[in-house]
Amino acid sequence: MLDTTQQRGTIFIEDLEIGTHRHLTKVVTDEDIQMFAEVSTDRNPVHLDDEYAAGTMFKGRIAHGMLTAGLISAVIGEQLPGHGTIYLSQNLKFMGPVRPGDEVRTDVIVTDINREKRKVTMETKCVVDGKPVLIGEAVVLAPSRG
Repeated sequence: MLDTTQQRGTIFIEDLEIGTHRHLTKVVTDEDIQMFAEVSTDRNPVHLDDEYAAGTMFKGRIAHGMLTAGLISAVIGEQLPGHGTIYLSQNLKFMGPVRPGDEVRTDVIVTDINREKRKVTMETKCVVDGKPVLIGEAVVLAPSRG
């Protein structure tokens, strides 16, 4: 289930302001993890095998970190700035696991704008039960009316 309670669509560089933010929430399902394993070819048993994962430091299966990071891409590509945005960079720090059934809230907030170069820097964060599981910073080229 995907909840994009913030507005969708493109925000052009001319209309962006520092502090502009968008978010989405998504419950990560077993099916999401299975599909991500297929698409990425990352079949690490910590993601797919209950028995194996029970013996790890996580004491159970976890979602792929990059599946969670993909939610940041969803906010950037669909909402802020939205369609026409080009990723330049993204740094990520994984703070905790996301487990099947967890509801992840992903927030993106504009922290710097270079209108001349159309570059936008954004703080990115994914949270489960009020605790950050992924933090980072993205730099993108925002679409322009011109």
